[in-house]
Amino acid sequence: MPDRPEIVCICGSTRFVDEMRAANRDLTFAGAIVVAPGEVDELITDEQKAALDALHLRKIDLADRVLVVNPGGYTGESTSREIAYAHATGKPISFTDPG
Repeated sequence: MPDRPEIVCICGSTRFVDEMRAANRDLTFAGAIVVAPGEVDELITDEQKAALDALHLRKIDLADRVLVVNPGGYTGESTSREIAYAHATGKPISFTDPG
């Protein structure tokens, strides 16, 4: 038994916010510590987007593994970059929709 819960970083397009919330809830009830993208309700600048993208890579650094929320198999540009980063750093990666 590990001395702390597993840390899972959720990645995915902001268009799947409801699906990411559901994954967060399910993982939390399963006993995991979840780190997820920040939710933004308004338009953000390119600088803010770059800062949030960089911050999310640090969240991946903290995680034991990455869960990509990708309904229909969709991954956008930012999520694809996060997957590549997680792969390069040796993090296990799983997908909600392997198709």
